[in-house]
Amino acid sequence: MKDNITATQLNEKPIVKLIDVEIGYNNNETLVKIPNMEIFPGEIVAIAGPSGVGKTTLLRTIAGLVRSISGKIEVCGKVIPHRPKRGRLGYIPQRLGLVRHASVLHNVMLGANAGQKKEVFHKNKYIQMIGNSVLSLIPSREAKNKSIDAIEKMGLTEKIREPIRKLSGGQQRRVATARTLAQEPALILADEFLSELDEETMETVLKGVVEYIRNNNAALLVIEHDVSRARSMADRLLVIDDGRLNPFITEVTMVEVKEWLR
Repeated sequence: MKDNITATQLNEKPIVKLIDVEIGYNNNETLVKIPNMEIFPGEIVAIAGPSGVGKTTLLRTIAGLVRSISGKIEVCGKVIPHRPKRGRLGYIPQRLGLVRHASVLHNVMLGANAGQKKEVFHKNKYIQMIGNSVLSLIPSREAKNKSIDAIEKMGLTEKIREPIRKLSGGQQRRVATARTLAQEPALILADEFLSELDEETMETVLKGVVEYIRNNNAALLVIEHDVSRARSMADRLLVIDDGRLNPFITEVTMVEVKEWLR
């Protein structure tokens, strides 16, 4: 894990703040209790834990897709269920939500359009009625340039006109990551976004995402099953164990952790 210079030392406000939160899919079954968690601009935080302990549910709850059972969740200055401003929150889910018949560029431009200022889409009453998917067919120069740049960072330039359905699983995951980078969010929530990637491609993708976080003082909260990889990329590693979110204890050996994750 890296030494983060300290968003806290700079007295920045947390971009994510959880207080006395319990999460789960219904009011009778608590998966995880989080007494307190804060993530600051410029930070990369990874969460590890065995399958089925609530990692994805936690991410979806922070994204506002699942209601918490109790507690307060603040994201990008808004208390859930109120949503952050348009484009401030980027989400890379396990199910990528790509438009399969559309091109790589079209899909990434969905993110670029989501990140544009609201006034861009309110020039007249007709544009207000157009959905974001259709807006990606009306490229502004800025959105297109952002999209091409994000695609290049993910190593997909040669696939820019390919429809999603013709791409491998790993390539599709890179498209979803490019879509989020083109959005230019303040916070990225990523669920196993490095899965299905070979070692070389993984380095390219991770480099692009980390550079974005550092250069834009954004934050990344990532679910990562591989503890070694999580430790190498993150400023802080948290683990879900016995229904609680805890800091990773460095005294535990990696052999013990890998055994625990089985």
